[in-house]
Amino acid sequence: MGDFWAFLLQTLTASGAAVLLLIVKAMFRDKLSPRWQFSVWGILGLVLLIPAGLWGRYALLNWPMWVEALKSLLTGSYTLTRVTAPVPLPSLTPPATVFDWLYWVYVLGVLFLLGRYLLAYVRLRLALKHGRPVSPETAGRIQAVADRYHLPACRGVEVEGLGSAFVCGVFSPVLALPAGKAVEDKVLLHELLHLKHRDVVWGILICLLRCLHWCNPLLWYCADEAGNDLESLCDQRVLERLEGEDRREYGQILLSMANEKYARSPGTSSASNGGKNIRRRIEAIVRFKRYPAGMALVSVCAALMLAAPLVFGSRAVSVYNEGGRLSGRADIDLSLASARTTWCTTMAGALDAYGKSLLVQSGAYRAMCAPMEQQSEIARIMRDRQEEGLWPTWDTGLPIEPDRSEGYYIYNLEPSGTDAYQALVAVKLNGAPDGQWKENMMYLAYQQVLVQKEGNRWVVTGQGEVRTVEAQEASMLWGVEELPSYVYSGTAENFRVEVHFQKSVVVDNTIQQTSGTSWFFGPTTTFDTVPKPGAQFDEIYHSLWSQCIFLGTEEEKTAITHLGLSVAPMDAGEERPSLQPLGIGSGGGSSSTGECWSSRSLDPDWGPIVSMDGGGSGGHLSTDDFLLPDSFAADLYINGKKAAELTLRLQEGGAAQ
Repeated sequence: MGDFWAFLLQTLTASGAAVLLLIVKAMFRDKLSPRWQFSVWGILGLVLLIPAGLWGRYALLNWPMWVEALKSLLTGSYTLTRVTAPVPLPSLTPPATVFDWLYWVYVLGVLFLLGRYLLAYVRLRLALKHGRPVSPETAGRIQAVADRYHLPACRGVEVEGLGSAFVCGVFSPVLALPAGKAVEDKVLLHELLHLKHRDVVWGILICLLRCLHWCNPLLWYCADEAGNDLESLCDQRVLERLEGEDRREYGQILLSMANEKYARSPGTSSASNGGKNIRRRIEAIVRFKRYPAGMALVSVCAALMLAAPLVFGSRAVSVYNEGGRLSGRADIDLSLASARTTWCTTMAGALDAYGKSLLVQSGAYRAMCAPMEQQSEIARIMRDRQEEGLWPTWDTGLPIEPDRSEGYYIYNLEPSGTDAYQALVAVKLNGAPDGQWKENMMYLAYQQVLVQKEGNRWVVTGQGEVRTVEAQEASMLWGVEELPSYVYSGTAENFRVEVHFQKSVVVDNTIQQTSGTSWFFGPTTTFDTVPKPGAQFDEIYHSLWSQCIFLGTEEEKTAITHLGLSVAPMDAGEERPSLQPLGIGSGGGSSSTGECWSSRSLDPDWGPIVSMDGGGSGGHLSTDDFLLPDSFAADLYINGKKAAELTLRLQEGGAAQ
């Protein structure tokens, strides 16, 4: 915990877990054994020792979102609070804000309590050091109890002024007894059981966690309850070794301690823990029974079910108020905090959030996948536009509203360094940007983006302005010729042969609409505009089209009446494939392997650019293989005869703009 906000996140997360544990313990207090009642505190201990918000996870409530919103509202900071360790890590820089000072007050409080407890322990050890060894008779009784119940024994000392016996120390334990007072064998049994199970260690851990959260009264209460449950567990172990009248006598012994003040020091374990707590232990003894073996399994299952949401947590999958108009700065800060803490864990999730931020024009969706350095600017734009009464809350750069039902498209995704990719994101517009709509045409907006890893987050950065293009109405899934594409080319027989290649990847965002379903057409589908921060790509599609550009003279051109072209992709080192043979009148076609062929007769006045047919392939994406074909094999046919075999190479510069 390196600052005030990290501590707040850690202690709030633990508080939420503590409330649930207290409720569950109250429900099962009379039903499950003291072993379970104490062991369940281990779950809270793990929550306290695991950094809150680790990997974007939270316990019960999305505490990171509320902490981030409060931080933004009070400080104007739009960063992401990270708890790197469950202990305070003092900053080397001097305090600059009130929250820096508050953090230093917290750190000093931790150090003060640790010093106080350490001093109390040292003083106790010195007192024990000056205590006198127990008499041979008492030492014999201690050893007899240990032998009778097969327990370890330790050195005993008598100290003036002690109220009751206790075990002190971990590595060199000492059994301290009050001088001049007779100690019952059952009390010795209680303390030797503490010694066997090293309960002093649990007491020290509880003390340390108490120091770390000294300003949280709820966790102090839990620390007291954990100590009481530890004593009840030891009582349970004692009763399991006693029979009949001995059990009643043990209860009477505890009852005699009810008026003793509870002042146990760290590093000790004592049968006496205060009058109120002893009365509760007496009640537990009254209802004591040997719990059946099957209850152990029930306890374990219950603890595991409880531990899952508390220790491992879960991730937020949606953003607060993503679809409605935000009503004020606090609402904007809460929405952006929700977005920052619902970050994208996959590359596909980041591109999905970015595409949907364009469709919905949502600043919160953009914040999910925006670099941290852009968060404050997004907030400023949202506040400015809100004050102007404008909608959307984020300026996407689109000239007009996009078609939400069409969704977004991701083209030409390819590696661009370590944990970095570049791609093109395109959306269909609801009309022509200039208002001059043409029949059978569609209008698209697209932008080159860079998607890369930023810590645990995947983020998207726009590369240049949003551009628009007019294209023939068609399915965008299989590529759009007017959008940038990869160009592979080669020259032979006075022709430059070009293959334009595009690929698109798809996150499944279809929603089946059951209401209004037609019995003839079946259910309708809509596009889900809610981001999926952990999405994976479901499908990949490849499309290509080719053209032959004549480079010769007019005299050479008149002799050509027919052109044919067969092409197929090749990987590096792969043997050249056998391509589809063509003759005059062969027509065109394509295969699922990416091969396509086309044969056509030319008009007498054919132009220098002859467009050939294309093809495509697609299917389920099982791997993250976004590499481009190394080259294309091509066979050029002139007037029905094969004129050349070419290897088409990728032009430099990536996808043509």
